[in-house]
Amino acid sequence: MANKITEFLDSKIVKKDVGEETYLTWRENISYALGRGAQGMFTSMTGSKYLNYFLTNILLVRFKNREDLGGPMGIASKIRFFCGIFDAINDPIMGIIVDKTRTKEGQMRPYIRIAPWFVAAVMLLFFLGIPGNLPDWACILWTVILFVGLDVTYTAFDIPMGALAFSITPNGIERTKLYGVSSIVRSISGALPGLFVACAGWLPYFNTHTSKAYLTGAVVSAIGILGFTRITYKNTRERTVHHEDAPSVRECFSLLFRNRPLLMLFLSNIFFLLVKVTNQISFYFVADLMFTTKYNVFIDVITFPAFLLAGIGVPKLMEKLGTRADPRKFYRICCAAAIVLHVLFALICYDGLLQKEPGTVVALPVGIMIVLFTGLTTIPLECKNLMQKEMEAETVDYIEWKTGTRVEGIMLSIMSFTGKIENSVSSSIAFAVLAYTGYIAHDEGSLIQNAATNQALFFMTTLLPALGYMLMLIPMAFYNISGKSHRQMIAELDARHAKNKAAQSAVEE
Repeated sequence: MANKITEFLDSKIVKKDVGEETYLTWRENISYALGRGAQGMFTSMTGSKYLNYFLTNILLVRFKNREDLGGPMGIASKIRFFCGIFDAINDPIMGIIVDKTRTKEGQMRPYIRIAPWFVAAVMLLFFLGIPGNLPDWACILWTVILFVGLDVTYTAFDIPMGALAFSITPNGIERTKLYGVSSIVRSISGALPGLFVACAGWLPYFNTHTSKAYLTGAVVSAIGILGFTRITYKNTRERTVHHEDAPSVRECFSLLFRNRPLLMLFLSNIFFLLVKVTNQISFYFVADLMFTTKYNVFIDVITFPAFLLAGIGVPKLMEKLGTRADPRKFYRICCAAAIVLHVLFALICYDGLLQKEPGTVVALPVGIMIVLFTGLTTIPLECKNLMQKEMEAETVDYIEWKTGTRVEGIMLSIMSFTGKIENSVSSSIAFAVLAYTGYIAHDEGSLIQNAATNQALFFMTTLLPALGYMLMLIPMAFYNISGKSHRQMIAELDARHAKNKAAQSAVEE
């Protein structure tokens, strides 16, 4: 049995001829996926709907009568916006640090070994809550400091993890399969702490001690992060060729502006922040519009099939298509499908959500439809997200093909930069809209909100994402890497590397 497992782990993940050399084994693929799983455990607690609810209804709920400060929503909106801007700026800095790193362990792996310890420590401090009876100004300062700490420590781990995928293999089919397995592992491991928080509404103790549910989820995340990243560090390898001399800071930034496809992805991600608003207000939507937190667990669970379908189906499709695979076309199809589903969501569920008696739980048939549409709209979203990872890797190959310099860190950091902008701005938009419509913060359970707040929750969940996907299609019309052109780039790069290696060998002789 042990021999069969070892044989499987050491076998190639792509066994058929796809027109390019293959490199990855299942051991390396799974090890990298566990590192992505560690990322999922962190973002499940700190980058999604759960953090927003914890921030406004637990950590800052003491400010619910401080109208001069804007209440919990106003304070949270400012914290998420300004800390998010700082975090976004921090990404290119880390990207340059990675690109300038030269060690025996590689460029990315040293950070994957060290950074997770700091990530776990700061996350636990955050969910322990505000210590003692601090004055209001100190409470806000403590929250800001830990928010910045979460951002900085995670960036030191996130950028190298993302860049490592670009360095593991130049083969596009392999990378898509790598992202597929990683997506599944990340969704499963990331669901564990978040699902526990979602299940709190069903458990007698945690139903009235929500803060303890968050802390328990954070402890589970910290243990997983430290264990998974150690496996990633030990079993992965960086294969791409880098110049012995690290590029200057100026060169790193100049390369960004010469990368047209990367800039198109950047613009598309800026519009994607409208889609992300849905996730930021999901907990509020369930608690205050559906009027029961118990649906949270179903809404979390229904998203898993989308991760599974994307993680297994998309790589299989790309492998089957082989030389006909084209990530750019697939990305556009996903956006179009998402638009249709979100519009149908709005049309079918409008009456059941906005015409029901205030203060009553949503009718069961409507609740089932909401859960169903949540699952359906997640499918094109996750397929798009998975394909975008390969497109990001293509932009790294593109700039090396165009200039001869390979810089994974700074290229990845611009996408991570937009991701941080998405999270901070989408959270700020959500908080600002809810504050403007008169949302009332509350400690536990549900509360009757006014009609304007309910309408805002409905719009931000259904039609706003459809608008975001429509806008994303505009820059995608100018993305200039096709499946065919990328394969030609890789062939030319391989020829250059072989020529340079031969010339170096001749000089040494």
